[in-house]
Amino acid sequence: MILVVDVGNTRIKAAVFEDATLFEIFVFSKIELRKNIRNILEKFRNVTDLVISSVGDVEKQSFLDFDKVLKVHFISHEDSFPFRNCYATPKTLGIDRMVLAAGATLQFPNQNRLVIDAGTCITYDFIDENDNYLGGAIAPGLRLRYEALHNYTAKLPLLSLQTPEDFIGNSTSESIHSGVVNGFVYEIDGFIDEYKARYPNFIIILTGGDTDFLAKRLKNTIFANSNFLLESLSQTFQYKIKND
Repeated sequence: MILVVDVGNTRIKAAVFEDATLFEIFVFSKIELRKNIRNILEKFRNVTDLVISSVGDVEKQSFLDFDKVLKVHFISHEDSFPFRNCYATPKTLGIDRMVLAAGATLQFPNQNRLVIDAGTCITYDFIDENDNYLGGAIAPGLRLRYEALHNYTAKLPLLSLQTPEDFIGNSTSESIHSGVVNGFVYEIDGFIDEYKARYPNFIIILTGGDTDFLAKRLKNTIFANSNFLLESLSQTFQYKIKND
């Protein structure tokens, strides 16, 4: 069994796998990391490997403290991946984006794939049918858009995510919800339309914390899986073991 841990910008997600079977998912804050990993290992005593993908600011030592009881692996740019990295600045490509690209390549072979990860930021990652990672885009996520309107204006309130009642906002709050949510959805559909114009046959994978909120609002057909990064992390590790 393996324990995979995704350290994001705002929180940590973890999951226990045995081969392709996912047993349980855990979500916790960074300050609770050691305690929660100890609890997970207490519950799943057959875990032998701890696999980490990190874009957050958690120190490696927090994980290395467990190297006496199991093997600790940090996914890095030096590992083997099932795609050819055609990014102009490959060392700056986020490990989370590389893991997502690996999962898309392994789960959906021989086709064009667009992975959309809607979290703190929204990222777009495209891997063609020949397993070439071509790049994508990065933009602020839903929460960041709400925060930006509040932090960089004098009077606009900080609101929580909410479905707008109508695309015509009849109050300041409704105008913010309409601008943030509808603008976000139109942006995603617009990106997808651009990819469709160039690559007529591809699968769209939507993941991240805002997956469930967005899935029913997009006009394009998508494969929605909020746990795709955790599954991809497990698959990336299995690929690394076979090919390193």
